[in-house]
Amino acid sequence: MVKELRIKTDAGMMDCKKALVECDGNMDEAVKYLREKGIAKAAKKADREAKEGIVATVVEGKDGIIYEINCETDFCSKGDKFKALVAEIGAALKASAAKTLDEALAVAINGTTVEKYLAEQCASIGENMKFRKFGRYTLAGEGTVTSYIHMGGKVGVLLEVAATKPETAAAEAFTTMCKDITLHIAACAPKSVDASSLDPAFVAEEQEIARKQLLEQGKPEAMLEKILPGKLKALYKQSCLLSQEFVKDPSVSVEKLVANTGKALGDTLTVVAFHRFQLGA
Repeated sequence: MVKELRIKTDAGMMDCKKALVECDGNMDEAVKYLREKGIAKAAKKADREAKEGIVATVVEGKDGIIYEINCETDFCSKGDKFKALVAEIGAALKASAAKTLDEALAVAINGTTVEKYLAEQCASIGENMKFRKFGRYTLAGEGTVTSYIHMGGKVGVLLEVAATKPETAAAEAFTTMCKDITLHIAACAPKSVDASSLDPAFVAEEQEIARKQLLEQGKPEAMLEKILPGKLKALYKQSCLLSQEFVKDPSVSVEKLVANTGKALGDTLTVVAFHRFQLGA
């Protein structure tokens, strides 16, 4: 029974023996006892910062998720045990309907929730762990949801691109373009798809910084209204995916790349949204 309980919980032999004694040999109660004990152990580790970990994606058809699970050390993040845990949680999340981080934390897994299960596993793995980010895209029409993982899980991208024709998703030119855009996003870290989706607070802050810099350079107040629009255009080019120079061919923008690919396929393509998760950021 001790061996069976160890296999089920990965707890130590003496812990398993004690649990079975405390629970009068009831296996289910002993598992519960060890889970509760695992959560208590995890709480002692909660003050240790979890900066390492993995950004992972799971994509099937037109539905995909991206998530980040942190641990304390790079050694742990590269271990088979941690990777298996990340994959196990990813499978549960993908099978669920979760769309937000709060919903993801509440997803059922092994008789508990993802949040509690991760806490229980802290005792087994020996490090503080944290479920930090979660995102999901589900495409209703034609097109694709695709992903890219960079540097073994240090950066992850989830991309949604819409089309109007069902055959487009299978076209090599389309799949190549989508993959190239995920690589571009990983490398260039845009903040939004276009100017309309850029955070207004970020724009206002950058404009104020530009204004102060111009004044410090001695530019008269009257000239600022003529100079600032140019600064704003440069900000869009730097921060918005479609306005950025395509990383593989700076002679075209990402917007032009999408338009050219759509024209070649006789379709209209639209970059709908993207997530870019950088480990610890």
